[in-house]
Amino acid sequence: MSVLDEVLAANSAYAAGFGDKGSLALPPARGFAILTCMDARLDPAKYAGLAEGDAHVIRNAGGRASDDAIRSLVISYKLLGTRAWFVVHHTNCGMEFFTDDVMRDLLASSLDTAELGPDGFRDVGAGPGSAEARYIDWLTISDRAGAVVDDVRRIREHPLVPARIPVYGYVYDVATGRLVEVPEATAIGAAG
Repeated sequence: MSVLDEVLAANSAYAAGFGDKGSLALPPARGFAILTCMDARLDPAKYAGLAEGDAHVIRNAGGRASDDAIRSLVISYKLLGTRAWFVVHHTNCGMEFFTDDVMRDLLASSLDTAELGPDGFRDVGAGPGSAEARYIDWLTISDRAGAVVDDVRRIREHPLVPARIPVYGYVYDVATGRLVEVPEATAIGAAG
């Protein structure tokens, strides 16, 4: 069975038991949003006790406060009424294993999937690659707690974010499932 077949079969089973979920309200019932990483080991519904319709979950590589993530957060409060936000990074994040220059070099060599070895990522593909990667800020992470602080600060200081929305900063521990507060980030993100 292909991945496509697996997904469609799972969706068929899900839809068969969908029940009244089609009548969930558009605004999130619990009034908050989470910005977190796309890492498959993170399940925000489980680590934050969410059911469908409870909260907005915005995901990207690293859980970074990119322009697009901030766009989503602003829509979340302005149009859908969220009143609190969480920035949740995690331990053992892939965004800690490379730099912008490494990513740019890998993509310049080839567009094939790179290989992670003991000395980091290396290109194993055949070219051509593309130099377009040099125009992207990959938002890599060299200091996990510092990145949470930076992201909360970027959100807090954004001119479209009202001071009344608290922004909390956490790191999810992939080995224990626990959320660990980054106190400096939460202090920066305090509602004013």
